[in-house]
Amino acid sequence: MNTKHNPDSFNQFGATYLPGHLGIRITEVAPGKLAAEMKVEAHHLAPNGYLHAGSVVTLADTCAGYGCISNLPEGAHSFTTIELKSNHLGTARDGTISCVATAVHLGRTTQVWDATVIDAASGKTIALFRCTQMILYPKA
Repeated sequence: MNTKHNPDSFNQFGATYLPGHLGIRITEVAPGKLAAEMKVEAHHLAPNGYLHAGSVVTLADTCAGYGCISNLPEGAHSFTTIELKSNHLGTARDGTISCVATAVHLGRTTQVWDATVIDAASGKTIALFRCTQMILYPKA
């Protein structure tokens, strides 16, 4: 991807993959920050009618991962997630949820990102998320 801070580039990048299938839309890309939103649809819900934790984690992980891509150190070509954790504090049944991921650590070999998922209408926190990514370099 050659346009590191263009939301449309990220939306096109993920269109045929899980982020695109779930309707995740990147809304902001900036140094050390990435934001996205997702309209809650029936396929995002668990059988009990509430937002599936996997849908929430996918939104948060996508924000952190795309944030990592947009902040790769010179010479790096990609990353892989090596740890993630989420605390689920609320839920939604409809509307839109949004996420903002911010860089905590932008190192040469690892990055750490925090993400907060909220109910866009009420502003209530749905989940807190943290992940660590290992930075990948071309093999010599």
